[in-house]
Amino acid sequence: MEIGIIGSGNIGSTLARQLTALGHQVMIANSRGPASLATFASEIGATAATAEQAASAKDVVIITVPENAVPALPREALAATSAVIVDTGNYYPVRDGRIAEIEDGLTESEWVAQVLGVPVVKAFNNIFAESLATRGRPGEMSGRIGLSVAGDDLHAKERVLGLIDSLGFDGIDAGSLAESWRQQPGTPAYCHNQDKEAMTAALRQAEVNRIADYRHESNEATRHFFE
Repeated sequence: MEIGIIGSGNIGSTLARQLTALGHQVMIANSRGPASLATFASEIGATAATAEQAASAKDVVIITVPENAVPALPREALAATSAVIVDTGNYYPVRDGRIAEIEDGLTESEWVAQVLGVPVVKAFNNIFAESLATRGRPGEMSGRIGLSVAGDDLHAKERVLGLIDSLGFDGIDAGSLAESWRQQPGTPAYCHNQDKEAMTAALRQAEVNRIADYRHESNEATRHFFE
């Protein structure tokens, strides 16, 4: 597949390395331009690209940037592609500033979809990059980590679930994009390296009346990273 990745942080660079190793054609972009990624891209066999080029990938576009960077993404290119668009982002007010729409009830990825004007699938937001890089296992092995996928388009989710399986994890259909709050920071399904059964249970355990508490607790726990 032709895959564009916008964002070269821990998750973006890990996915670029792994997806290239699986034989996909990967373009990776960041806000600093292709020259800043030339060495890394050459090392892993990817292509350093502009954000517009990565957003024009034919099959999958993965957006892995801070929420406060979302409004600057190339909306025209994203609207023109037929690719499945994956949002890996998490909202941290201490880093991103207060986003009123999220505070007022939109899930993080509903907000991303609204800002960009395109449907998105929520995935890869609730696993640490180190686990993503090292904990994948072949399908016949037991104890694979479960990764949840939320979205409104079944075919789009199936494509992402297939990628997750190829990376060595057990994909879980976590429902609609409106339900993606169940895998946001602070919830029982967030970054605990759980197998498929435990992850499915964790998604169910999340309490809708605690969304603000989950956000506050995770924001405070990570404050030292952003200040």
